[in-house]
Amino acid sequence: MLTRKEVSQLFSDSEHLLEALREANALTLKHHGSCVTLERALFLSWWCSVASCAFCYMAKQRERQGNAERAKRAPWRILAEAELLRRLGWEVEYLSGGYGAYSLEELRLIAEMVALVVRSRVWLNVGVLGAEELEQLRGAVEGVTGSVECVNEELRRRIVPGKPLPAIKRFLENAGEMGFATGITVILGLGESTADTSALLELIAELELDRITIYALNPHRGTHYENSPPPASLYQAGVIAAVRLSFPGIKIISGTWVDQLPNIGVALLAGANGITKFPLFSMFGTRHGRKVEEEVRHAGRELLGTFSDLEVLRGGRALEPERDPRRVFRRSRPEVSRETVAKLKHFRPRIERAVEEYVEKVLRNC
Repeated sequence: MLTRKEVSQLFSDSEHLLEALREANALTLKHHGSCVTLERALFLSWWCSVASCAFCYMAKQRERQGNAERAKRAPWRILAEAELLRRLGWEVEYLSGGYGAYSLEELRLIAEMVALVVRSRVWLNVGVLGAEELEQLRGAVEGVTGSVECVNEELRRRIVPGKPLPAIKRFLENAGEMGFATGITVILGLGESTADTSALLELIAELELDRITIYALNPHRGTHYENSPPPASLYQAGVIAAVRLSFPGIKIISGTWVDQLPNIGVALLAGANGITKFPLFSMFGTRHGRKVEEEVRHAGRELLGTFSDLEVLRGGRALEPERDPRRVFRRSRPEVSRETVAKLKHFRPRIERAVEEYVEKVLRNC
């Protein structure tokens, strides 16, 4: 793991940063190969019982929605989106619905249906879960994510007061002991300093994480950060490189937004092997979707899935097996109840209609 002095040099000296990118790139290729995954969080609702994060769009949605039931997405629309992700070769980064949006039984049923549709176990990011809750979700869930967001304790008290870090750590430690893969999300650009990178590395080491998603701040209107700029591309690259150099085997997902697409290439060279945070239906098949593919190609990587193939989107042609992450990584199939199979069959006509609606929406944007 990088020392505090090495981390400091990485951010204060461009020569050290360039050398770190070179070494991180070599480590990524050695331990993970050249494949890059397209990732998308699948939202189950726009409700969160905490709703106190200073940067969060969902906090504003709670004010508008009023209650959890009203904020839930129709299950067939969730499943239609999952169907398109499978068809296009995208990964479900995780299922997310905010804290307290669903009962455990509802969450189990949705997770199992999504896992059936995408033909592999899924990740969850729905808050802190207990051991009994995790056990009931085991058949459909591969891993769980803690929304850490930042590691600076003073900053955390101000911007994520409803997410105490000790509780998240206990949750992830317990999940790891139970055999689940574990990960965290962090957001850069919240007011942290480059020195906080060392604390992030220490947290990853302490929790022995399998995955980390490093988002760049996307300022939402109406939030505390609406007028804040996204973090500098080389700062995000430096944090990614520090993680890769310290933990060669960890999966790193880099999150950006439509106005920051040129950051993708440098993030991949820094050590990311997945990219996320894209509005799929408004970008697919457009110059923005093609720009994502171009950034991956010029970084010397091989993109799994597609961001531009309209024939695959329509279902007229299947994605090539060598570009399907579920085949490339040989994912294990989920174990689900008969109730789940029956429920999915019941929803199938509405799922197919919703898929057609989503495809039409994409085609209108092209």
